[in-house]
Amino acid sequence: MKNILITGGAGFIGSNLALKLIDQGYFVTVLDNLSEQIHGDDPDKSFTYNLIKNKVNMIVGDVNNSSDWEKVLKDCDVVVHLAAETGTGQSMYEIDKYVASNIGGTAKLLESLTNKENNVKKLIIASSRAVYGEGKFECRDHGIVFPESRLERYMSNGDYEVKCPICFQNVKMLPTDENSKLHPTSVYGFTKQAQEQLCMIVGKSIGLPVIAYRFQNVYGPGQSLKNPYTGILSIFSTIIKNGNDINIFEDGLETRDFVYIEDITDAIILGIEKNEVDSYVFNVGSGEKTDVLKVANTLKDKYGVDVKVNVSGNYRLGDIRHNLGDLNFIKEKLGYQPKISFEKGISNFVDWVELQNVEKDNYIKSIQEMKEKGLYK
Repeated sequence: MKNILITGGAGFIGSNLALKLIDQGYFVTVLDNLSEQIHGDDPDKSFTYNLIKNKVNMIVGDVNNSSDWEKVLKDCDVVVHLAAETGTGQSMYEIDKYVASNIGGTAKLLESLTNKENNVKKLIIASSRAVYGEGKFECRDHGIVFPESRLERYMSNGDYEVKCPICFQNVKMLPTDENSKLHPTSVYGFTKQAQEQLCMIVGKSIGLPVIAYRFQNVYGPGQSLKNPYTGILSIFSTIIKNGNDINIFEDGLETRDFVYIEDITDAIILGIEKNEVDSYVFNVGSGEKTDVLKVANTLKDKYGVDVKVNVSGNYRLGDIRHNLGDLNFIKEKLGYQPKISFEKGISNFVDWVELQNVEKDNYIKSIQEMKEKGLYK
């Protein structure tokens, strides 16, 4: 299986994956629409696009165009479907855009695989930990629980902790495993759940193995510094580089499982190469949790820029409090082992950012959009 199609292959994850596959002797085709939000108004100046330019079979096209799918699937052995609209906040008011791209584009892929002649032997899709919503917790009185979205009546009073859905007392976060309840709290999360389930249903019906990776918070060199809607390290870096103060939501103690780009690409290649793997869903993370306040202060220190880090108490409806992926299943089935610690990864990321042009800080604009929709408090 040497011919690999990567949708969204000019983006952050896709470009890094493409280079690694080429180094290992694969032939890579990329389908990408070169979105302005990610690549800017001139794709030829895009860092990630330039990583793969003239190294892959590049098809500029759209996942919502059936004829584009026919072009790229013809001689493909494995599809790695990364193309998607990303970011939980923006998804709450650009609903049609997210559903059309993430669900509609995937439906067109599956229709082509089902109804058109092809040689595809495996489908790998990028899902997200967003499918879990708040995730898995433990209540002192009720054991394992899967709480719903946090309520505004608590958050407006500065209580940001997750509550038991039965007794409403504070609960303890646990690593969320793949068998946890799926109940996304954002449109983005819903589209990823639908995408997963569509692929599993159709894959089973046509005898096509499907692997879905529920990525935690991916970061690293190459992550777009232009996009103010997703990628907290990139967003904070652009803010700092513009000399602007950082506004930390809630109390700054919300945590994320930050997983380095190299660990993500390693996991995908394991899925491509392990032929005994049938259809599975895997968490992909670092196994570590890091709070947002630590991220902001670490970046500020490493850049040596004297900006204020303000813990504001603002919050966004639909945001989760914590996330940490349980990695036992992917370690057992694929032999996956995260290699890059957050300390090492953030240093690599900062070194890369220091070599890039300072991008315009559009974060305030993105927050204003959320305020206007009543999603930012």
